[in-house]
Amino acid sequence: MAALLLQSTTMLRFLFLVLNSLLFVPELASAGITRHYKFNIKLHKVTRLCHTKSIVSVNGQFPGPRIIAREGDRVVVKVINNVQNNVTIHWHGIRQLQSGWADGPAYVTQCPIQTGQSYVYNFTITGQRGTLFWHAHVSWLRSTLYGPIIILPKKNVPYPFPKPHKEVPIIFGEWWNADPEAVIKQALQNGGGPNVSDAYTINGLPGPLYNCSANDTFKLKVKPGKTYLLRLINAALNDELFFSIANHTLTVVEVDAIYAKPFKTDTILITPGQTTNLLLKAKPHFPNATFLMSARPYATGRGTFDNSTVAGILQYEQPPKSSSFKNLPLFKPTLPPLNDTSFAANFTRKLRSLANSQFPANVPKKVDKRFFFTVGLGTNPCPQNQSCQGPTNSTMFAASVNNVSFILPTTAMLQAHFFQQSKGVYTTDFPTTPIFPFNYTGTPPNNTMVSNGTKAVVLPFNTSVELVLQDTSILGIESHPLHLHGFNFFVIGQGFGNFDSKKDPPKFNLVDPIERNTVGVPSGGWVAIRFLADNPGVWFMHCHLEVHTSWGLKMAWVVTDGKLPNQKLPPPPSDLPLC
Repeated sequence: MAALLLQSTTMLRFLFLVLNSLLFVPELASAGITRHYKFNIKLHKVTRLCHTKSIVSVNGQFPGPRIIAREGDRVVVKVINNVQNNVTIHWHGIRQLQSGWADGPAYVTQCPIQTGQSYVYNFTITGQRGTLFWHAHVSWLRSTLYGPIIILPKKNVPYPFPKPHKEVPIIFGEWWNADPEAVIKQALQNGGGPNVSDAYTINGLPGPLYNCSANDTFKLKVKPGKTYLLRLINAALNDELFFSIANHTLTVVEVDAIYAKPFKTDTILITPGQTTNLLLKAKPHFPNATFLMSARPYATGRGTFDNSTVAGILQYEQPPKSSSFKNLPLFKPTLPPLNDTSFAANFTRKLRSLANSQFPANVPKKVDKRFFFTVGLGTNPCPQNQSCQGPTNSTMFAASVNNVSFILPTTAMLQAHFFQQSKGVYTTDFPTTPIFPFNYTGTPPNNTMVSNGTKAVVLPFNTSVELVLQDTSILGIESHPLHLHGFNFFVIGQGFGNFDSKKDPPKFNLVDPIERNTVGVPSGGWVAIRFLADNPGVWFMHCHLEVHTSWGLKMAWVVTDGKLPNQKLPPPPSDLPLC
């Protein structure tokens, strides 16, 4: 007995020493930590524009709480749904390598979390650092359910730009006095364009240019001579935004959590779903003035839009004995015209990857599969015995990819794929090119009707993909910010008019193209991207203008498992919500 006890004590000591030594292996010590968050989804009252209403929020915060982690960390978020709406959360831009069950789009990777239920999102941040964001991914709930994701570099790894004095998230949103759920419900019933928002917001605040909002203004206080990192996020539902700070130059250093070659600009363009990190160098001395930072839409479509301007205030720390802020002159920035497509094109062309040894641009050089997708608007017939408010009183607005308007299934596609039960949920016959080619940016065809279905493209693991996204003139040319879940892609080319498969590819940038997760398809033009399908699962791709997503401008890629264990999608977690 004593011998047995001695043996087990020795064994325990040995295990303790082994575990202790493992803790101090440098590779493991830098592997990252697990960060736990709890998201209570609940209603709380908020007043904006002198209008009080109950909004769906996380932990009673609007905007929602920040997720802060380092590259390599594991993030575990328990989401508890205490409201009547079905809820899911998407971690926008997180690669979700082998964690597709945590991606979040309703009926694509999961069934929604129903009232009184909870779900734990569990993912590791691999090879990413910078600014991303989280938001609801069901109906229009993301109008109030959103917040920043701030990914810091690994410990003791510096930024590839001067260390800022302070870092400030600036998150753009859209505010409706009405309930946005009622707004989109009504639009889908009558087939017309939804009512536009009443204001844009910066960090949840509309600012001094709106009625009744002088006290609801975001203020950024800076010290002369210091450099600030502004982490910009466009969480607006339906509007691309121009942003500028009066009398200040901004330096772009990162987009979509990818470092960029720094360049200076007075104004930036940011589409819904995009993030942009900027360095703001404060003036060396107190300027005896305050400055507006403003954002307003870049609008290219024919539909109505919220043509208003959100502003915050840049305030310098005052030297002692100076006069009060009230007496200082206030400078306003000059923003581009609302439909300035040439500014949009020139700005996006300046974005380049660092493409150095530390941060390489691993552009797929050989292409296994090429796809050509048209994106744009169209129509569905009005239901019988009903008058509609679409382009005509007998049609309803729709939107499509390759003329397929996507219908969300009632079972999650990822479950159907994993358990090989896709029959009746989705089909894999999504067209790789338009079924009926036409002059995409010329005179539109007379027939604007779309087809409807739940169709996906299947990609074998590690397929390298080249995809050209072409805007169409059906119901008017328009810029479409396309977001791909589960991957970053390289933006290798863009242009106006119709893509020319002979003349355009020789001009592609395969050296230092920008890498991102959301790209604007130019109004009346095309964009070409490449990505490597190295992430097994079902991945949503859609326009990040929420109204176009609601109308069907979306599709899915099914990436099959690879041969090795780390190339396969693991089984679903036990608490995955049921439909």
